[in-house]
Amino acid sequence: MHLLDTLKAKLAPAKEKAADLAHHHEDKIDKLEHGLDKVAQVVDEKTKGKYSEKIHAGTDKAKGAMDRFTQKSGTEPGEGTATPPEAPPPAS
Repeated sequence: MHLLDTLKAKLAPAKEKAADLAHHHEDKIDKLEHGLDKVAQVVDEKTKGKYSEKIHAGTDKAKGAMDRFTQKSGTEPGEGTATPPEAPPPAS
């Protein structure tokens, strides 16, 4: 497990820089996601819906990967967007 930890530590700066670049170019990534939808639609039409489920599953996975990549280092998708839980009512 030591080797894996060493690799993670050495790759962390590169990952952070890539995430910063991706975050900086989110508009281009959004266009890429839109293009991915168009391609999926064309392929689905050409195959007459035969592989529709697989096409959409692959498209969703690709979009998810792009979304995770654009997240800032140290944050998870959706982090900071949830409302905090309500405090329990006072005991009587």
